[in-house]
Amino acid sequence: MKDTYTMFAKYNQAGNKAVYAIVDKLSPEEREQDRGSYYGSLSGMVRHLLGGTVFFQGLFRGALSGTALEVLAPVASITIPEGTLTDAQWKLLGSAFEVADEALVKLVSGLTGADFNHPVPINWYGGNPPSVPLSFLLNQLVVHGTHHRGQISQVLDAMKIDNDYSGIKVEFLGR
Repeated sequence: MKDTYTMFAKYNQAGNKAVYAIVDKLSPEEREQDRGSYYGSLSGMVRHLLGGTVFFQGLFRGALSGTALEVLAPVASITIPEGTLTDAQWKLLGSAFEVADEALVKLVSGLTGADFNHPVPINWYGGNPPSVPLSFLLNQLVVHGTHHRGQISQVLDAMKIDNDYSGIKVEFLGR
């Protein structure tokens, strides 16, 4: 299980890096233009993608201890700007992705087999269940990222911008 989740964490890291790099090449106006998606602009979709990562890692911080908390500590200081982003805010978003994605890789790499079953409290579903296994939330984090990178890809397709982020090189598997 650990090998699979480590691969997923590295895949998310590579996917986020690839998508950010593609969107980073656009002008601020292109990034901020409303694209008719739930999150409006590409910038809004990228911010939500990061926001989900930060949210899930916050749940992990609330349930884990020791080294896991140390690894996730840098993510606690990530703030996600709202509204139209300046170039400086956009660059900080890219740096925040690097911090959050590296924390996830380190977290998963340091887990033991038993850690994947560790209960993580949630306040969804009206409190039933009151917690889910860490592995479930790790899976949800990967699915969330893949879903929103797909949305971003669809918008880039409509803009006629090459974005084969899913053609991610597999070098990350060897790290």
